[in-house]
Amino acid sequence: MSSDLRKLAKHIEPGMRIALPVDYAGVSMAMTQPIIEHGAGDLDLVCVPTGGLQVDQLVGAGLVRSVETSAVSLGEAGGAPRFNQAVKDGAIRLRDATCPAIHAGLMAAQKGSPFVPLRGLIGTDVLRYRDDWRVIDNPFAGAPDPIVLIPAITPDVAVFHAPMADRHGNVWIGRRRELAAMAYASRTTLVTVERLVEGSLLGNETTAAGTLPALYVTEVAVAQKGAWPYGLWGEYQTDTGEILRYAKAARTAEGFADYMARAQTEPVQ
Repeated sequence: MSSDLRKLAKHIEPGMRIALPVDYAGVSMAMTQPIIEHGAGDLDLVCVPTGGLQVDQLVGAGLVRSVETSAVSLGEAGGAPRFNQAVKDGAIRLRDATCPAIHAGLMAAQKGSPFVPLRGLIGTDVLRYRDDWRVIDNPFAGAPDPIVLIPAITPDVAVFHAPMADRHGNVWIGRRRELAAMAYASRTTLVTVERLVEGSLLGNETTAAGTLPALYVTEVAVAQKGAWPYGLWGEYQTDTGEILRYAKAARTAEGFADYMARAQTEPVQ
């Protein structure tokens, strides 16, 4: 256990592949500023399966080399301004994917397989831009039957936020199974939580089925309202007004810098 988010951020080293969750599944916004302050750059982000505010801020801070995702946006607040500008300027590499393809890559990693076959990509333009995906003929078919092989996605670090953990390091993720997929596939998993609870989450029949075992968790830190301005299921709602304020400010590099500087000094609402 740790109470120091900066200590968690030190797990991230230059050039690492970092898995981050979709906005409704427990984004650890509390870790964003410590990661930026730590300064490890040339990061390859994997959005599981889409990205938003955290991705935009890491890109805006100049720490990102590439983003693998099926979308990046700020939802009701529109496009992700720093991400969009970086793509336009060629400052980052965009690895265009689909939601099933990202989940398939994580599934391959957690199973120890070098790849997983996926049929739904056949006939799409996405294949034109992914030289790491392979199209082969199904070896079990008697006639031509193309299928795509998606290579395993093995992140160096997964980072997310959850409602609670116990003192053994077990983390309750509820129905957010994409968080489990990230942890199973990653070499290191860093989790922030709203609170620590006594007893064992795995030993409780009510919570056991939705608990990620400590075996897959490297380190846990308490960060109250750690997903804000995103919401966290069963805990608090998304602060859409704050995301709109960010989207307006981050239209320019100067506005982004001002917003991030204020965020360092202003308490979470």
